[in-house]
Amino acid sequence: QVQLVESGGGLVQAGGSLRLSCAASGGTFSNYAIGWFRQAPGKEREFVAAISRSGGRPSYVDSVKGRFTISRDNAQNTVSLQMNSLKPEDTAVYYCAAVFESYRTVVRTDQARYDYWGQGTQVTVSS
Repeated sequence: QVQLVESGGGLVQAGGSLRLSCAASGGTFSNYAIGWFRQAPGKEREFVAAISRSGGRPSYVDSVKGRFTISRDNAQNTVSLQMNSLKPEDTAVYYCAAVFESYRTVVRTDQARYDYWGQGTQVTVSS
């Protein structure tokens, strides 16, 4: 069973940057596809970005394309989400999630497919 711990959230002004990290333990990290999701106050949790086991074929929600970058380091058991040009509408609790995946290049964007979740980290973007 995989345990996930997010870090790196905080308060930033619009236009600024943050780098979120997700540290995994308890499993063979390279066997898991990883996703980032977020939930803003009063809204449902939504997909943000996802990456395959191999680190290729990243996928992003349209609203963050060109601003966010997901990456992973299988040797360090970590996944990062670099967030640039942040906007107030990016304010949310950000969660990383993992799913065991048989194929190295598959990316999962459906949160219902994910089995393991972190506790979340708050990102607040002020205008």
